[in-house]
Amino acid sequence: MPFSLIMRLAQRLWMASGVAVAAVAAVAAVGSAGASATPGEGVDAVTLSESSVDGKSYVARMITIAPGGTTGWHYHPGDVFAVVRAGTLTHYAAASCAVDGVYGAGAPISEASGPGYVHVGRNEGAEPLVMWVLYANPPATPLAIDVPDPGCPLPGAG
Repeated sequence: MPFSLIMRLAQRLWMASGVAVAAVAAVAAVGSAGASATPGEGVDAVTLSESSVDGKSYVARMITIAPGGTTGWHYHPGDVFAVVRAGTLTHYAAASCAVDGVYGAGAPISEASGPGYVHVGRNEGAEPLVMWVLYANPPATPLAIDVPDPGCPLPGAG
């Protein structure tokens, strides 16, 4: 599905829920994968809208990550698109154990899906990180799947 079409769909979903938005979605939610998973810390997610269209489930959320907060290591079973509204998201990929993106206010984000793209999002700044996120998933799948820490040394983690 082209990104422009996803953007229009997201706008309709948010407008239908009474929330005016100009962009769409990405990073972190809470899934479940067992006791060895790395849970998020300092994450608050508010669902703004949910809808199903053409065999896909769309969930729009506003996610806030407190300073020092983390999504925990995870992957998404579907497509994720986001825009940072405030603060800065620092994004790490498990495959390289390195930062694969730093996104400030106004930055769009899209993430690969599937267990081959394990990642963590962190707020390493001093102000809350706020994102508008759109998940486009197969029906009846979680927004994210938590996974064990891949052993990546992260600043301040410990």
